[in-house]
Amino acid sequence: MQESKIKYYYGESLSGESVNRKTYPSVNPFTHLPIHLFTILISFAFATVSFSFNIPERFEYDLTWTGIKAGAATLEIIRTGNDIKIISTARSAAWVSIFYTVEDRVETILKKNSSLTFVGEPVNYRLKIKEGRHRRDKEVIFNSGNKVTYIDHINKEKQIFDVPSLILDPLSSFYYLRTLRLVVGEPVYVTIFDSKKIWNVEVQVLKKERVTLPTGTVDTILIKPLMKSEGIFYKKGDIYIWLTDDDKRIPVKLQTKVAIGSINALLTGGRY
Repeated sequence: MQESKIKYYYGESLSGESVNRKTYPSVNPFTHLPIHLFTILISFAFATVSFSFNIPERFEYDLTWTGIKAGAATLEIIRTGNDIKIISTARSAAWVSIFYTVEDRVETILKKNSSLTFVGEPVNYRLKIKEGRHRRDKEVIFNSGNKVTYIDHINKEKQIFDVPSLILDPLSSFYYLRTLRLVVGEPVYVTIFDSKKIWNVEVQVLKKERVTLPTGTVDTILIKPLMKSEGIFYKKGDIYIWLTDDDKRIPVKLQTKVAIGSINALLTGGRY
């Protein structure tokens, strides 16, 4: 089998240093796969940070349903001044949009925090979902004093919640997960705030597996987040994520079950 070709680019490490960077094809989940998939984060009391990624970084995915292309998705992380922004999008293909339009966008803004080994801590999380007739427009503002402000822009709802000192949103949490040491058979846990609740998410590390991409094959490690939130790990069925088994932990494939068949996100391009 042909090995996946890797292109090299220049970018920045998490510390801001200039480094060589790899590029694999990209991947992003459909409505109930991880757009909400891109995403878990902090409070892993016993987890060891050992892997990293570069900034900027961008993944591009084809979304397929029962083998037919049904849409496209992107996931990227960029610097905006002193902050970090992570953006995830998903859009249905033209033929799908005739009867079921999907236009999803999730953004999170992080600020640097010298006390964290991760890239930063969240200050604002915004989720805008358009799926058929279903609409969601929700925002979480991470305030000082271990509090968050939850806003539902459609239903005109606003609430303040107490949270732990170290907590993440669904999107940034996925990037944190990529920095952790993953060992088959040893679950890791991440604490996030989503859907007006604090979730201690268990992520199972299932096995190592070779995955075929448009450019060839790559060695991966398969994980399964156990989540019931509407954020990155939206619980509409079991979700499986294939990360490259190297220091980049590139999400090359994602899969979730739906009412009929399954939705797959396969990495097809990007820059990392």
